Amino acid sequence: MSSLLRFCTLVASVAVTSALTVAEINGNKFLSPYNGQTVSNVSGVITAKGPDGLWIRSTTSDKDARTSESVYVFGRTFGANLTVGDAIAIGGKVVEYRSNKDYVYLTEISTPVLERKVSSGNTVKPLVIGKDTSNPPTEQFTSLDGGDVFAVPNNVSLVSVANPVLEPKKYGMDFWESLCGELVTVRRPTAVAKPNSFGDTWVVGDWRVTGRNGRDGLTMTDKDANPETIIIGSPLDGTTNPKTTKLGDKLEEITGIVTYAFGFYRILPSTALKVTNSQQPTLPSTTKILSSGKCSGLTFGAYNVENLAPTSAHLPSVAAHIVDYLKSPDLMFLQEVQDDNGPTNDAVVSANLTLSTLIAAISAAGGPTYAFTDIAPSDDQDGGQPGGNIRTAYLYKPSLLRLHKPNPGTALDATEVLPGPALSFNPGRIDPANAAWGASRKPLVAQWEVVGKGGKATGGFFTVNVHFGSKGGSSSIQGDARPPVNGGVDDRQAQAEITANFVKSIRDVSKSAHVITAGDFNEFAFVDPLTTYTSISGLKDLDAAVGIRPVERYTYLFDMNAQQLDHMFVSPSMLQGGKKARYEHVHINTWVDAAAMGPTENMLHSLAGTNDTNQQPMGLQRPPPHVQ
Repeated sequence: MSSLLRFCTLVASVAVTSALTVAEINGNKFLSPYNGQTVSNVSGVITAKGPDGLWIRSTTSDKDARTSESVYVFGRTFGANLTVGDAIAIGGKVVEYRSNKDYVYLTEISTPVLERKVSSGNTVKPLVIGKDTSNPPTEQFTSLDGGDVFAVPNNVSLVSVANPVLEPKKYGMDFWESLCGELVTVRRPTAVAKPNSFGDTWVVGDWRVTGRNGRDGLTMTDKDANPETIIIGSPLDGTTNPKTTKLGDKLEEITGIVTYAFGFYRILPSTALKVTNSQQPTLPSTTKILSSGKCSGLTFGAYNVENLAPTSAHLPSVAAHIVDYLKSPDLMFLQEVQDDNGPTNDAVVSANLTLSTLIAAISAAGGPTYAFTDIAPSDDQDGGQPGGNIRTAYLYKPSLLRLHKPNPGTALDATEVLPGPALSFNPGRIDPANAAWGASRKPLVAQWEVVGKGGKATGGFFTVNVHFGSKGGSSSIQGDARPPVNGGVDDRQAQAEITANFVKSIRDVSKSAHVITAGDFNEFAFVDPLTTYTSISGLKDLDAAVGIRPVERYTYLFDMNAQQLDHMFVSPSMLQGGKKARYEHVHINTWVDAAAMGPTENMLHSLAGTNDTNQQPMGLQRPPPHVQ
């Protein structure tokens, strides 16, 4: 009896599945039906080699577009004496690998054994995407997103659990999954974003795309986050991709291996990317929206100045952008203004030195001598870089604008709407003790007067300067969670409701009240929380109001998308009765390369007729080494 048991155990330990094709191993889903099993006599031709393994392609296709004919063979020392074009038969263990629980699994054959070398010198021909394959889908990522990658609630299912059957003609992730391991060619590629710090660069080829903007990037729009893009990773020959690639650059034809790593499907090119042509002009035109210097033509700008401290290296660039590209707006909405010693984590919360240094730099660059107003936050209570105490602030031209009956609140004072309408604290913060803000910036509200002849007020308006909670904690748009995790969305939803109700309270007192809200909302205009914000507040999205094409509504580049997290919303009273608004996005920071990039983006608009009374980017990180 004892001998029989030992014999059965031995048989079970060496059981293998023999003579499977590569397509059978991959299967028609995200996960292999043979995951965890030992296989033998798997035949294929080597199409490429990398530092930790090689890729083989089956010599006989099953003619099923859902099943990749190629697979990665992981083994750092395996294949040292083999070369591209060798036909081989191998054994090994089918493994689903991922370096992070939030990523999609990659099917591979691990602990490989060379069973025989069949032949050498076989022709290896890449599949041309869009010619030898279907075109990549242009809107939806997976069937698990319910038709909207931005849907709320998110993270309701996992690719690794649901493991749906691939539909590569319908869903972008399915398309790239069906090509995992394949040697492919991208013809006439265009860069649609700046490279990350490793030189990884998002591109599209000569296939059909949606969302193309005037700079040849792809802009995220409602229910469309451009799954037809692919990131080009580290070259297989050990060279390095350029880090100065810019939005819209044309590149040499790319041939490489489709794989999944670091949260995204990608192509590992045979050689480094090479730019063949760049968009012209290199920099955008300066704004054509100019102040009239009076109530009939005020100009407003918004700029996230990205952790601006008195000693910030980008401070002179910010000043020059405000003067040269925004033409010194009458009122500037600023976000991410740090305290006077920046990230030094002490009790300093004042930003007087930061703002006066910026004002001096603007003046030195040929601009006006602005005045400023802000409210210092409580120490380390508004999020951002530790010790930086970021806040929103205003710059304004004191010869033209002034606060109406100034009565500034403190970090803890909640301004309220009084009859008139007027503010109990001016400037003031909206409900700063509310738990919705947490470690987040509180909106800065102000009521303004336009200074006329003899110093008399000739009109007035309200502003709300926002910087909602960040998207920290978001998952990759091509990750396991479906729909992807939109980090902080619940906080932003609550913040949007609080801010919108405050704006509504102003408009409830006077429907003709002029209200402008601007800044970094950290959310897209077409999803909750911002659809809720406009619904409650009754404000109008200025992009839509002035007819800016949806594909030109971008203020930031993140992953594969040109996208908009910075917005301006205005009250209907500012758009009625013949009043005409003008609005621009000045793309000084999205068109340049990463080395030249300053803070995020600029917006400028002009609103005529404000003389009535009472009157705005799941970064890529390298995981630990691939270890089985």
